[in-house]
Amino acid sequence: MVLLASHLNRQRFDPHVVVLTADGPLHNRLGDAGVPVHVIGKSWKFDPRTWRRLRAVLREISPDVVHTWLFAANSYGRTAARAAGVPVIVAGERCVDPWKRWWHFAIDRHLARHTDRIITNTSAVVDFYAQHGIAQEKFSVIPNAVEIPQVEAVGRAEIWRRLGLPPRAKLVLAVGRLWKQKGYKDLIWAADMLHSAFPDMWFVIAGAGPDLAVLQRFRDSIAAHDSVRFVGHRGDALTLLASCDALWNGSLYEGQSNTILEAMALGKPVLASDIPGNRDLVKHEETGFLYRLGDIQKLCSYTLRLLESPDLAQRMGEAAQARVRAEFSLPRMVAAHEALYADLVAARSRDPESPTDG
Repeated sequence: MVLLASHLNRQRFDPHVVVLTADGPLHNRLGDAGVPVHVIGKSWKFDPRTWRRLRAVLREISPDVVHTWLFAANSYGRTAARAAGVPVIVAGERCVDPWKRWWHFAIDRHLARHTDRIITNTSAVVDFYAQHGIAQEKFSVIPNAVEIPQVEAVGRAEIWRRLGLPPRAKLVLAVGRLWKQKGYKDLIWAADMLHSAFPDMWFVIAGAGPDLAVLQRFRDSIAAHDSVRFVGHRGDALTLLASCDALWNGSLYEGQSNTILEAMALGKPVLASDIPGNRDLVKHEETGFLYRLGDIQKLCSYTLRLLESPDLAQRMGEAAQARVRAEFSLPRMVAAHEALYADLVAARSRDPESPTDG
């Protein structure tokens, strides 16, 4: 969202960002790009005062298009935008959401009737919501984009110094929030198995989250402390990505992983679970490897091939980088949103009574 808002063509668009709850670290990036930020300050899950403040802000801005992102903003934002008389209402669904209860889907279905389009990043999300009663024709798929990171790899000795680990030849990395969706238990099992065949490697998990203690206990219960280390949230995560030998992603479900895109942009091969969101990004045996969920032996086998063949790892990394530049570039993503916004506004001017269903 920040990338999109910051790079819209200012001769055609005047972007504003409305934050539903609290301000955060991306505020400065928007400010540097000249994008005004309006903080609503939602305090409760169901907060009528938040809705009224949001409606007032939208009336003040008077936008032609409101584009909401994820469930809370989709719910508050679409109803407030409709009450404020916004001509075009667009929602954003970025992930398969099995956590949703029946009432979440009931709200989604109701609001979809008053929504011109729902933008998502992968056909997997379209299929998921079609199963819950929202027509596929309501969706437009615009893949995620990534800025090519301006970061250099550092020497392996420096990496071990930063992480406080004994030196080894190889680094396999996972980056993400520590919770069940990310499939870390399988990755820990795989790292312990792989370490038996290739002891000169570390599997490092960078990230924070509610399952840290659970995952640490699991690692220790299978005596994997000598192969797996948790390093917490890292401000230098991109440097770790640029310096690793491969990225692991074991997600049980995804939309599209920005971490995978960043690793590919940095020329790193990715080994990922074979789920729809990951399948959109990783080309099996071309830019990395996909393994069936739960098949940790296959994950180990693929990783061993990469660790034992630097030439193969380099070829896959170069192919991954080329794929990002060709298909997941920032200009391509922004241009797709600009074209869709313009089409929806034009359609609304022709037919002001009903949402655009095409």
